[in-house]
Amino acid sequence: MADAGAAPLELGTEKIGTLLRKFAVPGIIAQTAASLYNMVDSIYIGHIPDVGSYAISGLAVTFPLMNISIALGTLVGVGAMTLISIMLGQKKYESACKVLSNTLTLNVIIGVVFTIVALAFLDPILYFFGASERTIPFARDYMTIIILGNTFTHLLHGFNGIIRSSGHPKTAMGLTLFTVISNAILDPIFIFGLGMGIKGAALATVICQILALVYTFKFLGDKKHFLHFSKPLFRLNGRIARQSLAIGLGPFMMNVAASLVALFVNQQLRKYGGDLAIGAYGIVNRFVMLFAMICMGFNQGLQPIAGYNFGARQYKRVKEVFILTAKWEVLVTTVCFLIAMFVPQVAAGMFTNDPELLGLSSRGMRIMCSGFALVGFGMASGNFFQCLGMVKKSIFLSLSRQLLFLLPFIYTLPLWFQETGVWISFPISDILNIIVSAIFIAGLFKKFNLMNDGDDPELLGGITTTRRVDHPTLQRAFSNLRRFLPFNNSTRV
Repeated sequence: MADAGAAPLELGTEKIGTLLRKFAVPGIIAQTAASLYNMVDSIYIGHIPDVGSYAISGLAVTFPLMNISIALGTLVGVGAMTLISIMLGQKKYESACKVLSNTLTLNVIIGVVFTIVALAFLDPILYFFGASERTIPFARDYMTIIILGNTFTHLLHGFNGIIRSSGHPKTAMGLTLFTVISNAILDPIFIFGLGMGIKGAALATVICQILALVYTFKFLGDKKHFLHFSKPLFRLNGRIARQSLAIGLGPFMMNVAASLVALFVNQQLRKYGGDLAIGAYGIVNRFVMLFAMICMGFNQGLQPIAGYNFGARQYKRVKEVFILTAKWEVLVTTVCFLIAMFVPQVAAGMFTNDPELLGLSSRGMRIMCSGFALVGFGMASGNFFQCLGMVKKSIFLSLSRQLLFLLPFIYTLPLWFQETGVWISFPISDILNIIVSAIFIAGLFKKFNLMNDGDDPELLGGITTTRRVDHPTLQRAFSNLRRFLPFNNSTRV
């Protein structure tokens, strides 16, 4: 191993505040840039002459399908990030390299399968997700190109997180900034200069991601780094794959739930408000996601610090980094709340100058964000359990807001409040999820308070990287894959 000694040992010794700044700031910049990446597309699309309002509604229709694609990427990427962080804390550098190579294979398999299925049934899927005869041309043109680049997107996002978790947050941030800046440059050229419209926005997105991925492969292929691709590159290790997918189930199911929410929101808004109501939700969703992505940047800083110290059995440091992260995330979501309450027209006005769409968006933003101030605590809590490998708790917290609370309200409240009922569903669900998150965190901290640094983490009900994480469905899936792919199950993680 070229420079295993260069592993980020500071994660277990440096002050938590210093570490969080070091790892979270690049993550915040990267995630904010990623959010702006999507916002830039929406802003340009919303101002396409004559069709902007319906083009942005068509773009909103694609959210559920795009969330499914993201969910499949996080299924592999988040699990790999968590395993690598814990392994680095346990000084298992060769195992970390195996996880990296395994991530490449899994992402390619899942990405190609998703591309084939999505393209084969694209129109029926988009109609099911809320498209109309007026909006489906825009949704189809955009998603066809995005889906063709889907595998590259999975690889880029997965490896970007791994680069960050392995102690190179600035490199990960630089790659994200490159895609954002290059996309902002190419978007107007393709959309307006070449007259490609919404197709140009999608093409610019894919091209930028491919360029960033080329450098990513170069970086991770360099054996001078303690974490790099190991041979054989495309051999799938069953044990590593099961553990990665098991840990990634939480964020995967959260993104699938987000897809279901977007689907049902689109259907309900189309039923009670029409195509422009869907466009308004698309605008509000983009605005809210800007602040959610900032919180995700803090979560990215939390992830390697909490994972490493949990692997190193330093529980006081694990508690400290969560508390500090949660405070910052609550501050971020409070800023979102204040903007939505007092100047929603300014935020919505970035995306459209259509008076009707602007009015619908401003009203929806004010209602939807009325319970958003403390959402940062809930986001930090769900990610915290995932960082520690506590799969069941992470999955429950990830799904409670979306499935247990939000979906029932989306279907019942409009019966009395029509379109307004859809918007009201969000703040009610946010408040309930915050209460549940607080109960879970209080229970975990109670256990932490009874433990000393160095105690066995099994006492917390978590996982370790030396124990098999089995799931019947995953086992059957990998049994089938063995017929087609060379496995190496003799190597323990």
